[in-house]
Amino acid sequence: MKRSLILISAAFLSFYGCEKTLPSAPAEHDLLDGPISGLTPAENAQFLAGDEGFSEVFTIERGLGPVFVASNCASCHPGDGKGTPFVQFTRFGQGDTNGNQFLSQGGPQLQHKAIPGYQPETLPPGAPSANFIAPSVTGLGFLDAVDDSTFLAFEDPNDLDGDGISGRAHFIDLPEYVRVREGSVQRNGRYMGRFGKKAGAHDLLHQTAMAYNQDMGITSIFESIDPYSGLEEDPEVSTQTVNQVVFYLKTLKTPIQRNSNEVEIGKNIFNNIGCGSCHIPNLRTGSSPIAALNFKDFQPYTDLLLHDMGPELDDGYTEGYALSSEWRTPPLWGLGLSKDAQGGRYFLMHDGRAASIEEAILLHGGEGATSRSNYLGLSENNKEDLIKFLESL
Repeated sequence: MKRSLILISAAFLSFYGCEKTLPSAPAEHDLLDGPISGLTPAENAQFLAGDEGFSEVFTIERGLGPVFVASNCASCHPGDGKGTPFVQFTRFGQGDTNGNQFLSQGGPQLQHKAIPGYQPETLPPGAPSANFIAPSVTGLGFLDAVDDSTFLAFEDPNDLDGDGISGRAHFIDLPEYVRVREGSVQRNGRYMGRFGKKAGAHDLLHQTAMAYNQDMGITSIFESIDPYSGLEEDPEVSTQTVNQVVFYLKTLKTPIQRNSNEVEIGKNIFNNIGCGSCHIPNLRTGSSPIAALNFKDFQPYTDLLLHDMGPELDDGYTEGYALSSEWRTPPLWGLGLSKDAQGGRYFLMHDGRAASIEEAILLHGGEGATSRSNYLGLSENNKEDLIKFLESL
């Protein structure tokens, strides 16, 4: 009996000692992944199913390729965060305004990997192109649920107010499978795009179906043309899985700002030098069938409009009806957590060329030139205050 008590005591002390040395769980505001609050049990189950689909690794037997960029969604969006240049992808060709002559040569996306027995694609001679890194996917359901009228109120294509900002919405042609969202505005038979580097996707189904097809070579009932052969094929991912992944993306939580009480000076500087003209802090969703997204205020720091960013960011690549120098305003929320998904360092801008927030600011030309000039005129202390604010997002 005495020996048994000694063994039990030793086991308890050993377990207790391990408990004391285990790392604590990360704080909620230090994580990008996780569901929004207020989901029903059924919605939480759908979220978990979508999470599983988002992480699913495709193999040759499951339809991968024959040419592809990645084998699953999560490899480009680690922890639901930004990607890096090590898993970048390349898009090429002209937009619809000129007619994309490279669609028959593998466009609009370069599949630079291939399964055994096949050759990866190479850029056709003379094709204008741009390298992209994958964006963070958190909070997308909130951006998806905002009415078009909210974003269109920010448009000023002719810069009538004289502030140097002339953003415009990107109105695109929709594939047949896309259902126009409630609150949409039509212009000349086209509807507003809001996802992708140049706002080339109308909603999260549009974006997700294209990603399966162009990133992994996976056909679905929505995008049934194989990017390698150009032929229609049977679906290689189920409609249920695609819809579950879409729901997962819709119900990922918004990034949570950290140290908000300590960055008021930087926040005021952000607005005073004009950054808030494009990176709109506050938005509100419209009506949504998901109650947790219905008429909610949130802070993404974007207007989702196209802006001419000048020659500094003009890669010569166009998409849809966007010009080669035009890029959609990326949301800034989660910016300070980007490094966690990017190996401990920043890779910012559409292709990851900026290694710091300051480098990203200095790449702002065109409509961003005034804010850049204002930044350069700040004192070193005020620059630090601004960066501290941006890293809190």
